[in-house]
Amino acid sequence: MRPLDPRLVRTASAVRVHLAVAVASGLLTTAMVLAQAWLLAYTIAGATRGLGLDALSWAIAAVAAVAIARAALSYGAETAALRSAARAKSQLRRRLVAHVTGTGADPGGEPGDSPPPDGGTVRSSGGTATAGTGTADAGEVATLATRGLDALDDYFARYLPQLVLAVLVPLAVLAVVAGADWISAVVIAVTLPLIPVFMALVGWHTQARTQRRWRRLHRLGGHFLDVVEGLPTLAVFRRTRAQARIIRRMTDEQRESTMSTLRIAFLSAFVLELLSTLAVALVAVEIGIRLMYGMLDYQTALLVLILAPEAYLPLREVGSRFHASMEGVAAAEQVFAELDKRAEGAPRRPGPGRDRTAELPGHGVGLRLEGVGLTYPGRDAPALTGVDLEVPAGRRILLAGPSGSGKSSLLSLLLRFIEPTEGRILAVSADAPGGVPLDEADPAAWRRRLAWVPQHPYLFDDTVAGNIRLGAPEAGEEEVRRAAELAEADAFIRELPEGYATRLGERGARLSAGQRQRIALARAFLRDAPVVLLDEPTAHLDPENAAAVRTAVARLLQGRTGVVVAHDAGWAAHVDETVPVHAGRLEQEALR
Repeated sequence: MRPLDPRLVRTASAVRVHLAVAVASGLLTTAMVLAQAWLLAYTIAGATRGLGLDALSWAIAAVAAVAIARAALSYGAETAALRSAARAKSQLRRRLVAHVTGTGADPGGEPGDSPPPDGGTVRSSGGTATAGTGTADAGEVATLATRGLDALDDYFARYLPQLVLAVLVPLAVLAVVAGADWISAVVIAVTLPLIPVFMALVGWHTQARTQRRWRRLHRLGGHFLDVVEGLPTLAVFRRTRAQARIIRRMTDEQRESTMSTLRIAFLSAFVLELLSTLAVALVAVEIGIRLMYGMLDYQTALLVLILAPEAYLPLREVGSRFHASMEGVAAAEQVFAELDKRAEGAPRRPGPGRDRTAELPGHGVGLRLEGVGLTYPGRDAPALTGVDLEVPAGRRILLAGPSGSGKSSLLSLLLRFIEPTEGRILAVSADAPGGVPLDEADPAAWRRRLAWVPQHPYLFDDTVAGNIRLGAPEAGEEEVRRAAELAEADAFIRELPEGYATRLGERGARLSAGQRQRIALARAFLRDAPVVLLDEPTAHLDPENAAAVRTAVARLLQGRTGVVVAHDAGWAAHVDETVPVHAGRLEQEALR
């Protein structure tokens, strides 16, 4: 592992500030170490020469003042380091979340300024946490963003400041000792490199074990979350005991790996302590011999003996802090790997949004796709090829076709979760008949013109009203109730124990699939966007709930531009045109 990962410096602006503070604190600490050593040597030597308290009082007071100043500086530096660590972790988390949810991020790691169009979390039906790419397991991402990045505290608050001291203090001590006694300076200069050499040897061995331990923890967190989410299904099929055995086995592997890493860390601490003790002892022996034969004065000998341990101490501390920080660094490396994987492998994504909201039509928005193609990373066959489609404002179309034909990929392009690898998509209106290319507009501004109802809408552990209000956070109670009525949801909401104030539980555990779908439709009604996108809104519903959803959707599509993706042929009666999709191509001419 490199002493300082440059990607952390580039990604998190808080790291740059922290480094400046750490260097300044290191310079002050070094100066205080030298001053304290000289004052102690002067005071002790003066006392042995018979100087009284009057002559030494100023030196004693100065020693106490320096000690207090070192303690205050240490406290202030660690407090500032922890604040910097919190800001850096926040920036990394925001950047990771922005990538896995498809909301985009600016170079500083700030997320986009708007939520997904339905107000929920972007989540594919396969249980992944990445919109459009489907490459990251939600449990693993959650472990990485929480437990993993939390371990960076030791890296920022202890390892980096100690790394600065490990450079400044030994050099300063060598310079001062060389001025006082060149023989001791040579001994220290010869023995000092032994500590980083052994530290590097042990560190290389420990790093591989730490990374293996983190990968096990990563998999354990993801697997455990998936098991908890699927407990009802596991209970139905009597598979809970089997999963408990798997989790117990993975936990035992993690425990054994942790204990093995700790054994090596303790061994490395012992080796470094032994080396530094022998080195200081060597300096003490040669000083003692020369002092005995009168070849060295007492004050100089004391100064060298006090400074010698200070030369080795920062390097020993770096070794111990290194092991404490490796878990956080391993997690940060995995974050960067995840970001790099998406940046290199995903289709073109929206860049940093320039706010060009005024160039997008506000009402009467239509869609035009010109030669749109999409090829996912690692695949030879394109998901979409040569798609030409025009949906005038107020027109409603149904994209129908078998699974894997490219319908959901087309929706992801319209939502700007991914960008086409060829062609372009335009927003058209009566005021802008030529169209505004979406890749030249702010993604957040475009999504404010969309209402999206996915196949599996995400409901949060909040009240019914709070979940509906995600579509328009400033909406009042009457507007929420009106949206629920239009979505055919008001009747069952009123039957809940506390009506609109009833908490739904994570993922809307208290509701049926049809009820959850109607809550998502209520969000779309409340959002009142000119373009509506629906992905298989009734594919998993019983006939009664499917009929209620169709009624609500028909109401929602009135006067709006609509794109419905469905296998169900019953949707043909609610749209103006059906567009068959097969193998990534539209099987009829573009709508005019």
